Amino acid sequence: MTELELIEGLRNGDENAFRFLVTTYQDRIFNTAIGIVQNAEDAEDVAQEVFIQVYKSIDSFKGESKLSTWMYRIATTRSLDLLRSRKSKKRFGFMQRLFGDNNEPMYEIPDFNHPGVAMDRKENAAKLFKAIAKLPENQKVAFTLHKLEDLSYQEVSETMNTSLAAVESLMHRAKLNLRKILEKDVS
Repeated sequence: MTELELIEGLRNGDENAFRFLVTTYQDRIFNTAIGIVQNAEDAEDVAQEVFIQVYKSIDSFKGESKLSTWMYRIATTRSLDLLRSRKSKKRFGFMQRLFGDNNEPMYEIPDFNHPGVAMDRKENAAKLFKAIAKLPENQKVAFTLHKLEDLSYQEVSETMNTSLAAVESLMHRAKLNLRKILEKDVS
C-alpha cells in the first residue's frame, strides 16, 4: 500500500488501512516514545495516543511532509507532554522527585530490546538512558530521533519543525553534554 493509498484509506475510515498503519509504524512510534519517556508502559500509552490522534485528525494532514514525519512529531509532542506533566506533579514532594509511586527509582530501564541501542549489556544501556534523561528537552528529542531511531538530520528537522542547522547544533551539544554526564557518573 502506498502512502497516498494509506492516507486515502484512513480518510475513508477503512479498517484495513488503519490496521496497516499500526502494523507498519507501531515499533517505530513505540521506540521514539520510549527513547524520550524511558518507561515501557508510558511509551505504549503514548504510541496508542498517537494512532488515535492520527486516525481522528487524518483530515488535517496536509501532506507537506511524509506521514511518518507527522507521526514522529505527534509522538515527540505526546512524549514531551507526558514528561512535563510528570515534572509538574513532582513539584509537590521531594521524595516524589526521587522515587515513583511504588517507591521505585524514576527512569528505571525496563527489560526491552530497543533496536537503536547497540550495547552489549543492559547496564550500559541503563547508564546511557539515564544520561539521555538529563539532557535538555530539545537535545533529548534530537538525539533520540537521530541516534536511536536512525532518522537523518533532515528528517529530525522536519519532525521537530526546526532548521537543519538547529538540529546539527542540538546534536553537537547533546553529544558534549552526554560525554560530560557519563564522565561525571564514572568518576
